[in-house]
Amino acid sequence: MSTRTRDKIDALAKTSADSGGTSLAVDALKRLSRNPVAITGAVIVTLFLLLAIFAPLIAPKDPYVRYLIDEIRQGTPLGGRPGFPLGTDQEGRDLLSRLIVASRQSLIVGVMATLIGLAVGMVMGTLSGALGGWTDTILMRFTDVLLSIPSLLLAISIAALAAKPGQWTVIVAVSIVSIPIFARLLRGSMLAQRGSDHVLAARALGVKERTIVFRHMLPNSLSPVIVLATLTLATSILEAAALSFLGLGDQDPNRAEWGAMLGEASQRYFDVRPEMALWPGLAIVLVALGFTLLGESLREALDPKNRR
Repeated sequence: MSTRTRDKIDALAKTSADSGGTSLAVDALKRLSRNPVAITGAVIVTLFLLLAIFAPLIAPKDPYVRYLIDEIRQGTPLGGRPGFPLGTDQEGRDLLSRLIVASRQSLIVGVMATLIGLAVGMVMGTLSGALGGWTDTILMRFTDVLLSIPSLLLAISIAALAAKPGQWTVIVAVSIVSIPIFARLLRGSMLAQRGSDHVLAARALGVKERTIVFRHMLPNSLSPVIVLATLTLATSILEAAALSFLGLGDQDPNRAEWGAMLGEASQRYFDVRPEMALWPGLAIVLVALGFTLLGESLREALDPKNRR
């Protein structure tokens, strides 16, 4: 090795030691902050979260009061007018206020369905990846059965079994659809960690298997699962809206929900007021796009192969 090459290596080593290095998470955060796609997705998601959290304060009117019910003729919604920029629904309620309040309903359903699917899927994936054997065989064959059915069709089938569809019907149906996806991904990550050097070293030192699973294998397998949860949240919102569109969601006509609003507008009032279907449909697509952009950017940022 030449003196010049050795000097360069020493300089690089000194620079790395002085900077202290950066973790994968810090490096991923830096790349996200420089990624316009990630910034766009983060802005959309942040605005959606703020809108959902502060919906009662942001809504210009009470979304449940029938302000213009006396002006409704034959159940036809009214168009835009002073004080009602988007018009009213068939009950004379302010459409803009109902759109804003409906964002909270979509957030609750999407988040709850994703969290339930994530929790159950993580339990199944951890047991399958850690124990192997017949446990792995039984759990993975069960997930194969669920994955063999199209997700929306499976959600519709589950929701249709309910005697009285409601909000929790949608949450349970959508969460069951996402369980096998989380279980499969975590199981694959756990199996990849099983043969890694640090796990083999821990076994050689006599560390208990439970400690190896929960302190070494599981923490190092969670990154792709977290990214998938972000992407699944977008899918959950879309599938919940689809169930409400088909009439399998909350049966309370007073509760505002984007999917139900879209279904009612497109099926009953599309000829007279097509814009009633445009606004909830646009809101669903925009929110799903925001979570998808953020999730894809997060996946790329956490990929060690993309580190520079």
